[in-house]
This record gives sequence, structure tokens and C-alpha cells, in this order.
Amino acid sequence: MATHLSSNMEDYLEAISLAGNEEGLARVTDVRDLLGVKTPSVTGALKVLAEKGYLKHEPYRGVTLTAKGRRAAEDVKKRHGILSRFLTEVIGVGPKTADIDACKMEHTVSRETLDKLHDFLHKYTGRPRRHTPKD
Repeated sequence: MATHLSSNMEDYLEAISLAGNEEGLARVTDVRDLLGVKTPSVTGALKVLAEKGYLKHEPYRGVTLTAKGRRAAEDVKKRHGILSRFLTEVIGVGPKTADIDACKMEHTVSRETLDKLHDFLHKYTGRPRRHTPKD
């Protein structure tokens, strides 16, 4: 991605993506509840992300990700999925712990390491290798 986002901002994009309804509209309260933060924190993050072109925020209606925001959110979700699968399926970490750890790791793991983990998972599980997010 051209614009570097903090791990905190990536978490907001991921939460908006997860909280979105069929039309992709997420409510601020749902994002707040998913992340366990206060409403002013969500509002501040939404302002920053809107200024950077990742989303559109319509007060009293909700938040929708732009194409740029959807790509960034999908990238975070894919990194999380690969790491979570590795932790649970390969080394036997419990699902809850794997989810927590994957959330921390998804922001710092290099593309090289992520690609190698993805390749390893493909070989280890025999499942088809799905697309890996690229920069």
C-alpha cells in the first residue's frame, strides 16, 4: 500500500469491514463495540481515515469504505487469516489465543514471512493456495 497506516488505523478498517451490512454500511456504535473503544476515539479515527481516502462517513447514517479502504481492510483480514490458521492448524494454539495473537502479529509481519507461511500452510494442509495480499 502506498500510504502507511498505523496498526490502530488498520484495526479500524478491519472492524468497519466486519461491521458493514449488505450495502457495506457500518454503524459507528458497531465499530466502537467491536474494538472496545469509546465513541470519540472512533470519530477521530474515522476523520483521519476519511481524509486519507479510505472511507466516507455520513454522520447519523454510517461509514462506508472506499475502494482503497476495502483493499486495505481485505489485506489486513487476509494477513490475520493466514497467521491465525498457522497458529491453530500447525502449532495447535487454541482459537481464541490464536485470534488475539494474529491480531497483534498481522501489523508487524513482513510480506516475505507472510508469503512463506502461506506457502507452508498450502503444503502442510494440502489446501489450495489462495491469493496472498501484496504491497
